[in-house]
Amino acid sequence: MAEILLENYCFPENLVGMQEAIQQAIHSGEILQVQDRKTLAAVLSVGVQGALNDPRLAVTYEPNYVPVLPPLLPSLPVEQLVRLVRNSVKLDFLENNVAYLRMDRIIGAGMAAKLGPLLRDNIWNKVADTSSMIFDLRYSTAGELSGVPFIVSYFSDPGPLIHIDTVYDRPSNSTEELWTTSSIMAERYGKKKDLIILTSKRTMGAAEAVAYTLKHLKRAIVVGERSAGGSVKVQKIKIGDSGFYITVPVARSVSPITGHSWEVSGVAPSVNIIAKEAVVNAKLLLAVRSAIPKAVQSISNIIERYYAFTDRVPALLYHLQATDFFSVVSEEDLTTKLNQESQAISEDPRLIIRLEEDQFAFADNNDSEDEKVPDDSVFLGTLADALFKVEILADNTGYLRFDVFFDSSLVPELMEHMDKTVWEPLKDTENLIIDLRYNTGGSSASLSYILSYLHDGMQKHHFFTIFDRIQNTTIEYDTLPGITGPSYGSKRGVYVLTSYYTASVGEEFAYLMQSLHRGTVIGEITSGTLMHSKTFQVEDTGIAITVPFINFIDNNGEFWLGGGVVPDAIVLAEDAVDHAHEIIEFHSGLEPLIREMGKLLEMHYGIHEVAVKVSEVLLTKWAEGMYRSVVDLESLASQLTSDLQETSGDHRIHILYCDVAPETTREVPKIPTAEEVGYIIDALFKIEVMPGNVGYLRFDMMIDLDVVKAIGPQLTKSVWSKIVNTDALIVDMRYNTGGYSTAIPLLCTYFFDAEPLWHLYTVFDRSTSTVTEVTTLPRVLGQRYGSHKDIYILTSHVTGSAAEAFTRTMKDLKRATVIGEPTVGGSLSSGTYQITGSVLYASIPNQVVLSAVTGKEWSLSGVEPNVVAQAADALNVAQRIIAARQAKKEKGKYNVFVAYAAFPPSLIVDMAKILLDNYCSPEKLVGMQEAIDAASSNTEILNIPDPETLANVLTAGVQSTINDPRLKVTHEPHYVPVVAPQMPPLPPEQLIAVLQSSIKLDILDGNIGYLRIDHILGKEVVDKIGSLLLELVWNKILPTSALIFDLRYTSSGDMSGVPYIVSYFTDAEPLIHIDNVYDRPSNTTTELWSMSTLLGERYGTTKPLVILTSRNTHGIAEDVVYCLQNLKRATIVGEKTAGGSVKIDKIKVTDTDFYLTVPTAKSINPLTGTSWEVKGVTPDVEVHAEDALVTAIKILNLRAQVPAIIGGAATLITEKYAFEAAGAEVAEKLNGLLASGEYNAVNSKAELETKLSADLKTLSGDKGLKTTSNTPALPPMNYTPESLIELIKVSFQTDVFENNISYLRFDMFGDFEEIKAIAQVIVEHVWNKVVNTDAMIIDLRNNIGGPTTAISGFCSYFFDADKKVLLDTLYDRPSGTTEELWTLPELTGTRYGTKKSLIILTSAATAGAAEEFVYIMKRHGRAMIVGEATSGSSHPAKTFRVGETDVFLSIPTVHIGQLRRARLGGHRRGNPHIPVAAEAALGTAKGIFNKHFGGQQ
Repeated sequence: MAEILLENYCFPENLVGMQEAIQQAIHSGEILQVQDRKTLAAVLSVGVQGALNDPRLAVTYEPNYVPVLPPLLPSLPVEQLVRLVRNSVKLDFLENNVAYLRMDRIIGAGMAAKLGPLLRDNIWNKVADTSSMIFDLRYSTAGELSGVPFIVSYFSDPGPLIHIDTVYDRPSNSTEELWTTSSIMAERYGKKKDLIILTSKRTMGAAEAVAYTLKHLKRAIVVGERSAGGSVKVQKIKIGDSGFYITVPVARSVSPITGHSWEVSGVAPSVNIIAKEAVVNAKLLLAVRSAIPKAVQSISNIIERYYAFTDRVPALLYHLQATDFFSVVSEEDLTTKLNQESQAISEDPRLIIRLEEDQFAFADNNDSEDEKVPDDSVFLGTLADALFKVEILADNTGYLRFDVFFDSSLVPELMEHMDKTVWEPLKDTENLIIDLRYNTGGSSASLSYILSYLHDGMQKHHFFTIFDRIQNTTIEYDTLPGITGPSYGSKRGVYVLTSYYTASVGEEFAYLMQSLHRGTVIGEITSGTLMHSKTFQVEDTGIAITVPFINFIDNNGEFWLGGGVVPDAIVLAEDAVDHAHEIIEFHSGLEPLIREMGKLLEMHYGIHEVAVKVSEVLLTKWAEGMYRSVVDLESLASQLTSDLQETSGDHRIHILYCDVAPETTREVPKIPTAEEVGYIIDALFKIEVMPGNVGYLRFDMMIDLDVVKAIGPQLTKSVWSKIVNTDALIVDMRYNTGGYSTAIPLLCTYFFDAEPLWHLYTVFDRSTSTVTEVTTLPRVLGQRYGSHKDIYILTSHVTGSAAEAFTRTMKDLKRATVIGEPTVGGSLSSGTYQITGSVLYASIPNQVVLSAVTGKEWSLSGVEPNVVAQAADALNVAQRIIAARQAKKEKGKYNVFVAYAAFPPSLIVDMAKILLDNYCSPEKLVGMQEAIDAASSNTEILNIPDPETLANVLTAGVQSTINDPRLKVTHEPHYVPVVAPQMPPLPPEQLIAVLQSSIKLDILDGNIGYLRIDHILGKEVVDKIGSLLLELVWNKILPTSALIFDLRYTSSGDMSGVPYIVSYFTDAEPLIHIDNVYDRPSNTTTELWSMSTLLGERYGTTKPLVILTSRNTHGIAEDVVYCLQNLKRATIVGEKTAGGSVKIDKIKVTDTDFYLTVPTAKSINPLTGTSWEVKGVTPDVEVHAEDALVTAIKILNLRAQVPAIIGGAATLITEKYAFEAAGAEVAEKLNGLLASGEYNAVNSKAELETKLSADLKTLSGDKGLKTTSNTPALPPMNYTPESLIELIKVSFQTDVFENNISYLRFDMFGDFEEIKAIAQVIVEHVWNKVVNTDAMIIDLRNNIGGPTTAISGFCSYFFDADKKVLLDTLYDRPSGTTEELWTLPELTGTRYGTKKSLIILTSAATAGAAEEFVYIMKRHGRAMIVGEATSGSSHPAKTFRVGETDVFLSIPTVHIGQLRRARLGGHRRGNPHIPVAAEAALGTAKGIFNKHFGGQQ
């Protein structure tokens, strides 16, 4: 049997180790002791299938088997061949010119050659003229592979031949490549017409090859079921002279298109549907696809005709025509594809393609046509009064409010009236507030009129341009020449107030005020209303396209694509006016601050001509309004810093916002006392003599020279004398941010000989206008270090100021080697100057430093180290360099005066080649050549004699260049590569021991399985021990109700094991693409898919799965976690994982002892497009690793209760909810959500309650239907008469306005019985204050409801006593009773009656009983409602416990008789008669009454 496999099995590479397995099986003797031959055959089948993981292998015992040789079809008579073809081929023509071709046998090349004309005339040429084809292979179970090239060629265009399959035949050990043919015997169908292939579970063999090839060539859409997963060629071979046979696949197919095969796994359909419905579905699909060209053309025509960006139209049209719509199988797919493609090319969020049923708030927003205006001066005057509200506020600030931009046709007629009513009153104000908080838009053409008044009339200003694609006109809007009234000009401040309600043209105005630098915008971000667009229906589809036909172009030539306007000062709309006054006051003092800044710069900046230029630029910017967006001192500091740095090119200039004066503005340090000297030295200096007589000196501040001189003797004794006699010195400046530069010459002097004096640098000081040539000093206190011993200076990105200057000097003069990070790039000396007594301070570099070597100004950038290293590693690198140099000195191989490279430049080049050939992200290596050249020429790096130090330096370099911490260079002369051990053949008892050591299994309370795996087994091992795994592990896990999969300790594994694990927790169909692994050395990508066949049963997708992780979860285990998490199959509990890698190789650098550790492969998850590598997997529930198991058990116990909780909630809603039909429907849909797995991922009770509340609101539309807590009611309070009166006074707010209009506000309804007891008190202290007025405003904007029992009593006050009125009816669902609400015949106090006017104010917060009162009063026509739509809440709900759980539901059980509730639509929000923003409601109501009492209607 083994010999047959070795000679015939089509996967010989899987037979490695077969000889050992044979010997083990023979020696064990157990198999051969089986007496029953059929049982033995079954045992052998299981063994060979498990060993090779191939279900096609089968051993049978058939002593009477007679091989049946299939007839050689080409040798049959033509008549039989014709009959065979007619029985296996069916041709039909469907409506819409669709061909239907059913082929139950793939005709081979030989048979096709013999019947060529017959096939051509009766099949291929007949379908050639059809528009599309359904190619039915659902019943195709036979055929020859040689026929596949013809069929694929028939559905392809002439052109380059395509390699479509590779077939390997094991018995002959030969490979045959299948290619399309250049010529065929029939007219080609081509590749432009739609082709649908139908498949079923029975589709097998050559038909699968056809479907697989055409699908992956993107030539056909496969509809139906996954095919059988047959084979190219299977033979049944007799085993010796016995009656045993073995069935073996002797040939295999590998698609060169995918690198995979259809064998065993089958062909997955593009549209998965049961086979018997495939034809119907294919027809529908063809209908959709047939509409694609017309839909694309229709959309292209609309875009070409209407789209405002004409320059983008050609690219859009070309892209739409070139787009591949192969994957489109529904109208929704088509819409999504079109929208994505159009927005990607246009980069215009206004261009939107959507399905009609999509609920988007898009509406055509076209400028309305100008209406004819009556030529009536009285009418125009009244209109101007109605449109504009003008006031003069405190501090002579004008206030102008208008809520709509008037039609452009009104401009000429309105101008005279507006001059008098608007601009004349405002002309002498110092600043102007324009209130757009309630402005919802209007005509864009009127913008230029208002903007003209806000600019100087003597100059022409361009405001904006509108390009209208429909009219094909471009209109530039400039200042209007015919302004007759007083211009407000451009010098005074304008402050525009906005809110969320500011929309359309109101937004355009706010946007222009910012872009023109004419005003300051204050308030809320505007609504972002889509403007200037038209929506078109795409003919014969459900697709609509919204096209912007107008482009709005500002004065800078920028296109405004809509979206909300972000204010310069973001505040609540109601606070905007107050904030505007604050900003006005701030702006009044802005110019002196900017002038003072310029003066300070001219006085102190190192380069005077630059300072003068910058000062002029600042004032010009201020005069042009560039600082109008500045709204406080902090934003001023930021804007000034940006302008100063941009204009000067000097990043060291800063404006600081400080409540306390910065340190540098204070007096120079005083000379310390004798007692303070010791403390200063201990605090500032750290010294050490390291091994090898290496000195270490760290100081974190450059102290003043006078201080150094004062403490010199003690400093020399305590610090310098201890390190001066070392052989090398490390000066650590990593934490030195600067200080005083006066001590730099003294410090440098110690590192040079006394003669000659060294020129260090030259300083020009702007403050004193002096030039100083700085040199070393002739004399110093104590012994010099000299010029021959090595100095190493350590730096970091915070090394700055004077410390940076010392470092730069020592590097320029080649007196020190600098190791670490580039320095900050600060200045030698910066003065800090207060700006006119404010909390702003200017930090100005007041010196220019010239290099002693080049004579040029020092660069403003930081000092580049000679040896780049991470700051934390810099000391270690320096020590290694010193140790290596000292070792070479001792051997006479190192001379400090000779330029010597310890390693050749080719070392870096060789490492770079390894990276280019092996690094898994080659796209990150762009620009690598420049880095190689720089590193190869860096003699300081190559000068490092110590190979370990060099390795660390190179590691830091390559990690920072590529930004990948996994890259590492090491020097390991004794490194021996470790070869992963192969699993040897083991007896069963040892295999069991191995499994038990790496796998832990337990069954916890509640039938929860616990499985811990510390190593992910690969395919090879699983194939060998699969049966043991089933018996010892998996079969014990299967019966559990839920599983905890513990990977907290899993740090190793094999990538080939991932599909096994994922497959056991997913369904067999459809296959899931779970990972892509890209291998750089081979430049190949391996797709990992779930498996259709497995040993044993699957755990499935319905039972809960929780995976435990820790920071030790590493590598392949992370891939398992990441895949199952993103498939939403598992909940991850624990810590974030390690962030390992798929594969890391340690590669030797040519013939050196250096090794480069490189990630050579990477994982890219097809679901997310990203990976877990480096960053790790973030758990769904993050807890400490040691708490993860307990947390997981709690989660699973909760999930076990979820069905009962959701079911109990559904039952309560069915029985108790006020609206019976709606309650039943909500309950049914809630149970549907449970059944569909919506609650499978709940991790806590709070999460469950939040989700349940959200779902109930979505399903019912009722805010009152939700989860709640069962908090007991507080006991009633016993108030004294005095405290009760005070409480009532606080609870009610009353006032009487002009025209005898009363105002009553209360924020909650009370219980009737409680109110009845205190009614007389309320009447005396509240009601009597408002009842005798001529009209009343009841303010319920903040009323959140309360008990409803007092509603009928309160309503009764507003109806007459002589007529009883039925206010409403209440239906109580649990009791089934109906209660009528009538006005009361007797009341405490006087009624208001029905004759006097009543306005009720509402807001979105008005809820519950307050809404019911509003509804009743509105329904009976008793009150006008002004404000916002109310909350839409229900009659007060009751609380019910869900079963025996601790979850409670709030369920509205009562509804009012006049049903105002759409089916499952929730309580409609009570819409007001006059909708205005809540904050504007009171003013609107007063205005209505005042006009009413003033005789206006």
